Amino acid sequence: MEFRHLVSFITIAEELHFGRAAQRLHLTQPSLSAQLQKLEKSLGVQLVARNSHEVKLTPAGREFESQARLIVAQMDRAAQAAKATAEGRAGTLNIGYNLPASRHVLPEALTRMTERHPDIVVSLWEKRTGPQLAALSDGSLDLALVYGHPSTTDFRYRRLLHRVPLVAVVGRRHRWADRPGVPFAELEGQECVLFAREQCPAMYDSIFRAAADSRISLAVAQTADDPGATAHMVSVRPLVGFASLPRAISMGMGGPGTASVAVKLFDPVPTLDLYAVWRADEPNPAVGFFLDCIDSPEPAQIDIARAVSA
Repeated sequence: MEFRHLVSFITIAEELHFGRAAQRLHLTQPSLSAQLQKLEKSLGVQLVARNSHEVKLTPAGREFESQARLIVAQMDRAAQAAKATAEGRAGTLNIGYNLPASRHVLPEALTRMTERHPDIVVSLWEKRTGPQLAALSDGSLDLALVYGHPSTTDFRYRRLLHRVPLVAVVGRRHRWADRPGVPFAELEGQECVLFAREQCPAMYDSIFRAAADSRISLAVAQTADDPGATAHMVSVRPLVGFASLPRAISMGMGGPGTASVAVKLFDPVPTLDLYAVWRADEPNPAVGFFLDCIDSPEPAQIDIARAVSA
């Protein structure tokens, strides 16, 4: 069964006249008759009864007509949807993001995206930088909002947020817990809890770069994959963990009932930049539309002093 045979049959059903049906389809009558015969042969039933006086549908033909119309309508909708997606007027967009992106980028960008492109369905996935970039590579994400940018030419990127500070995370009984800030060099001799580099390469490198600038070595005693696990570990052992300032604030570190405290680091302050990253050969036009919805002619910067005091 071929799609054109369905269209021809529906035209015959509407005209009940082979001459007029053939004219509408820009076919000869013999060609139209041959298409009907092929369709009836593939189905094993007679759809059209005709003699020298009239053309009419058989009972099977009337039932088949209603189903054939549904198929043709669905094909038309599929074609329109494909065209709209190719032009970027519709479709889907899968975006990965981290906490600073959820606070400083997504609210306004999503509002603009909904206003400008209401037929594009945006799905959001909160992940750390490493998993986001892996998902970008395998195609399960279209856009990643991450710390740092990859060096490979497979990706393109745009900086969105400048100098997101990192803080130390300690338990309430730690000797740093009541201090407003600690020079990075005082991490010398402190046992640290750290995540695997592939979880967030930019954050990992920022920490070790600050250590190198301070001419100290970090003693990594334990590992933890996420800030929540880090907070639990430092609450029961005299360890020092690390988190971005926005993450520490979101977890209420230092607030009533929390077992961990965020302590400002300085001299130097380890910082991160937030980037939008997408594939260099990205075929989804919705990526470009979303990037246009991000209002960032100049990357913003988090005020560490105001954020810590808040």
